[in-house]
Amino acid sequence: MNPKLKELRAKAMALPLQPGVYIMKNKHGEIIYIGKAKKLKNRVSQYFGSQNNHAEKVRRMVENVDDFEYIITDSEFECLILECSLIKQHTPKYNILLKDDKGYSYIRVTDEEWRRLSYVLQKADDGARYIGPYKSSYYVKSSVEEANKIFGLPTCNRKFPEDFGRYRPCLNFHIKQCCAPCTGRVKLKDYNERVESALEFLSGDSAKTVSVLKERMTAAAEALDFERAARYRDQIAAVKKMRDKQKVVDINIDELDVISTVIQNNKGSATVFRFADSRLYDTENFIVDDVDDLTDFRSQFILRYYTLRSEIPAHIALDGEIDDIENTELWLSDKKGKRVYINIPQRGVQKNLVDMCSKNAYEALGQLSGVTGRQLSVLDELKNLLGLDKLPEYIESYDISNLAGADNVAGMVVFENARPLKSAYRKFKIKSFSGQDDYGSMTEVLTRRLDEYKKAQSEGVDSGFGRLPDLILLDGGKGQVGAVLPVIEASGLPIPVFGMVKDDHHRTRAIVSDSGEIAIRPNRAVFTFVTNIQDEVHRYAIGFNRQQRKRVLGSSLEEIPGIGRKRARELMRFFRTIKNISNASTEELEQAPGMTHPAAVSVYNYFHEDE
Repeated sequence: MNPKLKELRAKAMALPLQPGVYIMKNKHGEIIYIGKAKKLKNRVSQYFGSQNNHAEKVRRMVENVDDFEYIITDSEFECLILECSLIKQHTPKYNILLKDDKGYSYIRVTDEEWRRLSYVLQKADDGARYIGPYKSSYYVKSSVEEANKIFGLPTCNRKFPEDFGRYRPCLNFHIKQCCAPCTGRVKLKDYNERVESALEFLSGDSAKTVSVLKERMTAAAEALDFERAARYRDQIAAVKKMRDKQKVVDINIDELDVISTVIQNNKGSATVFRFADSRLYDTENFIVDDVDDLTDFRSQFILRYYTLRSEIPAHIALDGEIDDIENTELWLSDKKGKRVYINIPQRGVQKNLVDMCSKNAYEALGQLSGVTGRQLSVLDELKNLLGLDKLPEYIESYDISNLAGADNVAGMVVFENARPLKSAYRKFKIKSFSGQDDYGSMTEVLTRRLDEYKKAQSEGVDSGFGRLPDLILLDGGKGQVGAVLPVIEASGLPIPVFGMVKDDHHRTRAIVSDSGEIAIRPNRAVFTFVTNIQDEVHRYAIGFNRQQRKRVLGSSLEEIPGIGRKRARELMRFFRTIKNISNASTEELEQAPGMTHPAAVSVYNYFHEDE
């Protein structure tokens, strides 16, 4: 704990209740954090009070504070401008900082007989032709990749004509994405025609490209060169498909930025889609460490991002709230010289774009942890739907299985990052009572599970039972949840518990808490995910119950003279049930693998002793 905490708090309590900017410094006099406040006294004193309610990043910052300064401003808007200016000037350690690696991109056309197309970030003095510059590396990269595919231009490292005939065509040739000049069968004239068509396509006039290709296709057909005509036909179809693909993101708003921010494991991911002339022209993603609060991350990201960007759009669509939205709009409008609007769309085209942007933000995070963006997205949807404090990365689910009150067992399945973690599955035999009591069974299982956690903790084990779930899902309704909650509360462990209920057709219908049902059908991804969990835990519990019954029935057959474990197993496999075995004749019993006449007689007599 910071030894100067009391001294700093006393200084903070003497601050005025006016808007201003505060500057935190360490013992070396270095600025480590800059913030703004509507009322300096209230905001700054919070840092030096109880540390229990602070996020980990804030606690670390407070531990390093040796002193602070402040600047009073006339308005909250002046606070915002001053904060942005000071952060840009000093780049404090504990503020969200973005690395601005944005540069210009070029289309590079090599200076050789068999020309190649590629995208580069810098021009070089190599004799090649450079087309550009372009602001968007995303646009250049995707356009060049599409042009090479459509017109069948090579992207490999083979050199022409030196490598003619030395290699077999690669996969791109077989999937019709390369004309394979490496075979030596492509004429240079035809190849250059492809390159010129690709350059026309990259110029942005796809209509002209289609018109030229149609003329060439007609001429080839009239010359009875049907193979060449078919190639032009395929290129026309590919260009049209690319044009239609671009229309998917068309909107009726000029100048729009769509921003989504997500958090997982204290890492933040922010993705920006930029639109101009009603068309997507750029995408950017930023990964930030030590992020605890999503609203704060989103608010700071917007300020830092537009501090680095000179192009300010007229409209900005966000995926959630930010602090001080009015002053942020004023600041952006002042930078742009025109009115800027920030909104959080709830429906329509912009909402769809925000959702797509969020998926890309999750995908960027997933690449760091080996999890797909779709998996992170469904966990975030589940978190928001259930009102959880954190992402449910580690989920345990329980189900009870018995047959008319006999062979009472339970199954526990685990999903980590939305995928089954089969190494963590566990089976339970109900020990505290006999007969059918699903509530009592669930209570016993959760009690034993939490006891195992305490035991693992005392032994320093943090895997298996030594790891607490972020969420518990029970295969059952309000009754099961109500039976388990006292066990969780008595343990003092903050584990959220919900039930999964089915409809009359045994299909997942909703998630239930102790206070009521939560509909999940409108949330398609969550509905599918929860259904998979419920089906998996039911399968696992039922499978264990069947194993138990077979084991018990098999062991009862072993009591018969002449019937050992192997014969008992073969009898069960052949007749399926004890009832079928008991009703079988001696001749039918002899048909089972491994059975002899004396063994069959022994089994028959065992079940017909009264006769």
